[in-house]
Amino acid sequence: MKRLLTVSLLGAAIAAGSGTAQARDYDTVRIGVDIPYVPMEYRKPDGTLTGFDIELGNALCKQAELECKWVEQSWDGIIPGLMARKFDAIMSSMTINDERRQQLLFSDPYIVPPSAWFVPGSSDIQTPDESALEGRDIGVQRGTVQDNYVTDMYGSIANIKRYASADDVAVDMDAGRLDLAFLDYPTGQAALLDDDKRDYRTVGDKLTEPKKYFGEGFGIAFRKRDKELAEQFNQALETVRENGTYQKIYDRYFNKDNGGDSAD
Repeated sequence: MKRLLTVSLLGAAIAAGSGTAQARDYDTVRIGVDIPYVPMEYRKPDGTLTGFDIELGNALCKQAELECKWVEQSWDGIIPGLMARKFDAIMSSMTINDERRQQLLFSDPYIVPPSAWFVPGSSDIQTPDESALEGRDIGVQRGTVQDNYVTDMYGSIANIKRYASADDVAVDMDAGRLDLAFLDYPTGQAALLDDDKRDYRTVGDKLTEPKKYFGEGFGIAFRKRDKELAEQFNQALETVRENGTYQKIYDRYFNKDNGGDSAD
């Protein structure tokens, strides 16, 4: 699912955040989030924030007795924003992987979403292998782990088209400008499968391997020096799993056949 920044951008982020490591009181925690990324984070018609990340984040803050404030930030600037102290954590469907671990401290994983191939119902593609994908137009969300995977695996034989959001991918799928899309499953499900007016299906296996691309699931990201804050969130996550709060939130957003793993 989301998302991978380039090494150069990460380097710039570190430079921006290399100032004082002075401790601070985290009674109020500012959490960076990139809107929208349905069903993880988005706005209701009345403008209020909702989604799995938002509800779970609010539950974690309540459990940890922290006041939390959500700060919207575009994806390309979300790690630099953390390093520049515009906010104190990132909870925005960020995949935990080795590259990011060089720069960031992560919480325990809170969900492990698979990635999947989506095609129109009438597509002749049954198995997304090299022979089926050669010369095809493939849609991905720009800067995501799915973008990385498709670029590395099929960039030399297929046309990779990158979009700002899964909704934009869906628009071009509807218009026939794409043969298929590769998205994290919950997001692709919300954009393409759950709409009764659209006729799409998945092909091939849902992917969580190799870990080089798909990481270990989504985690909350912190500056490396903020170990105490990360531990507060880890303890809160453990508690909401044990008391049933996590499962109630999970069940509101994901049905039983979504292929997701709640990272218990």
